[in-house]
Amino acid sequence: MLTIIVTTLFVSLITNIILKKLHLPTIIGYIFTGTIIAYGFGLHDAVHNHELKEIAEFGVVFLMFTIGLEFSIEHLKKMRYEVFVAGSMQIVITSLIVYLMARYVFAIDQQVSFIISLAIALSSTAIVLKTFNETGEINKRYGQRSLGILIMQDIAVIPILLIIGFMGNTDQSMGIVLLEMLVGGTILIIALWFAGKYLLEPFFAQIIKTDSEELFVGSILFLAIGASYLAHVLGFSYSLGAFIAGMLIAETKYKHQAEADLIPFRDILLGIFFITVGMQIDFDIIFSYAHVIFAVLVLAMLLKFGIIYAIIRLTEDKRTSLKTAFSLIQVGEFSLALLELARSNSLIGPPYGQVMILVIVVSMILTPVILKNLPRLVSLIDRKEKEKGEDLSKVESHEFTDHIIIIGFGEFGQRVAKSLKENSFSYLAIENNIDTYHKVKDLNEPVIFGNAAKKEILKHANIKEAKNIILAIDNVDKQHYLCHMLKDMVGTDKLIVKVHARRDALSLKKMKIKNVFIESDLVSKYVVNKIIS
Repeated sequence: MLTIIVTTLFVSLITNIILKKLHLPTIIGYIFTGTIIAYGFGLHDAVHNHELKEIAEFGVVFLMFTIGLEFSIEHLKKMRYEVFVAGSMQIVITSLIVYLMARYVFAIDQQVSFIISLAIALSSTAIVLKTFNETGEINKRYGQRSLGILIMQDIAVIPILLIIGFMGNTDQSMGIVLLEMLVGGTILIIALWFAGKYLLEPFFAQIIKTDSEELFVGSILFLAIGASYLAHVLGFSYSLGAFIAGMLIAETKYKHQAEADLIPFRDILLGIFFITVGMQIDFDIIFSYAHVIFAVLVLAMLLKFGIIYAIIRLTEDKRTSLKTAFSLIQVGEFSLALLELARSNSLIGPPYGQVMILVIVVSMILTPVILKNLPRLVSLIDRKEKEKGEDLSKVESHEFTDHIIIIGFGEFGQRVAKSLKENSFSYLAIENNIDTYHKVKDLNEPVIFGNAAKKEILKHANIKEAKNIILAIDNVDKQHYLCHMLKDMVGTDKLIVKVHARRDALSLKKMKIKNVFIESDLVSKYVVNKIIS
């Protein structure tokens, strides 16, 4: 295992450095890494390592948890059409057409046709949402439409896996399986709802009082993994439990800090997940069935594109529909789990299983390239030069542009805010002291709870659109760290920093930060002016 870990880290680093120079996303690098590890280094044991696959699955679990953080219960109510109507229509129509084609056009066995149809109906939550989260496209109309359909697909994975399990196990009746699913779902929803309504706030309050960052991170990991484990015990997918837990935390003030702390774990585990996807590539099957793989891939992508476009076009403009269709054109990671379960129950055999695995992997490799070039692809079909305004609309809870960000909302920060308010400037504060947060929140001040040293917190404050960023904190080390980070994110012109003494200002001047104000100088000038006057 240690050999696999060290080799994988080395190969992934080298591969991604090369691909970044070619402006290709890290997802492709991870998939290539898996293929190189399995075949280039001959570590075939890694391909069938069950523990590795279990760990990799938690990349998708943490992804769904962070999506849940952005997707409160109120948000779900607003998106009920996208999730329950559009999502359900896409799954039913796609699987039905694929089944009819496989069964009656290609004369494939009924059981195999059914499994293939369900596999092709699913898209890649991991790639699409990871990419959209990084680019901010998750907040655009086509990002929201894609999100709604993907959530419904993730919900549908549960009954799909149960059906396949039932097909391979004739000992239980369908009625018993459905009853168990209903009871388990009821217990899961009630347990997580009760915990979210009555236990989360007191639990986090005690964690925050310890003033320990590692305990807060540990509590987030516990909630994400604990909820996913509870869902798994009750017969559901890990990711569904994590998604519901994320939605419950989204109702609290800790959502932004929770997301910022969990993202490093999510990204590492997603990397492992994509490495395991790359390990699924079998070159013998590729060479033997290359024409079949290509034909199935093209047919599946064209079919999904047409169906998704038609469904979204019922309620959206042409460009939004096209972008949503291109975004969900691939076959996803849950299809790999579906095929593995079918294979273990002897429901699908060679060459169908391996051909489908390769179709899925190739479509996932193509997806980052498609997502990166969405505007160009849409322009090939729709020649309009400009996007419609609605397509670019945001649904962020903190919608600020051309605003002042105040980092640290102590006495000095609050005085700055008061002056800004008197002069009709829009501002948003970031504060990580929970007592201060509560006090200013009660006064209806626009404030986010979180550590500004986390880039995700700054992104939630819409830092790219800010007019200025004021550092109103006293901790010199943290001040320097933030200046280095903000310099890379927004440049130095927007930064305004208050320091206590001249020696603190010297290192900031070396960073070419122009707007540094020394508190002792300002006080001395004020005193002298007072004496003179």
